[in-house]
Amino acid sequence: MGFEGEVWRVRRAPGASGDTGTTRGGAERAGEEEPGAASGAGAEPGAGAEFGEIRIDDADFPWLSGRFEAGPAYGDVRDLFARELALAERDDAGHWEEWEAVYGEIERRVRLVSPDGPVAGFLLHIRGDRAWFRWSDGPLGGGREPGPEG
Repeated sequence: MGFEGEVWRVRRAPGASGDTGTTRGGAERAGEEEPGAASGAGAEPGAGAEFGEIRIDDADFPWLSGRFEAGPAYGDVRDLFARELALAERDDAGHWEEWEAVYGEIERRVRLVSPDGPVAGFLLHIRGDRAWFRWSDGPLGGGREPGPEG
């Protein structure tokens, strides 16, 4: 599908630097970034901060995977991604509810940005120097599946 070699970015979502869960400047619609978020000009502190980037080396549609290079702000979400994967790998009663809550926090704090711009919905996993994800032009609904461990 032509994804290999692309670089996708993992950034702090607008409004995620605080605990309010809201965004500024009308960027509330899924997938929109604050004006100037990437450069920091006119954005709230931390908006658009780089958690890292993913260089795609495998496309098993709908899943893409690649080498993850942590950015300067990744420490802010490292434990959240570790917790998400630990929950996804569990097989006991009730863990999916907890997984949904943890993944909801990832969605609140993280924005996945394709070479063409932010995507509206995504399911992203990061383990060490590997990341794998799927995305959608619209928000992903309930019933998400954690996906392959590739």
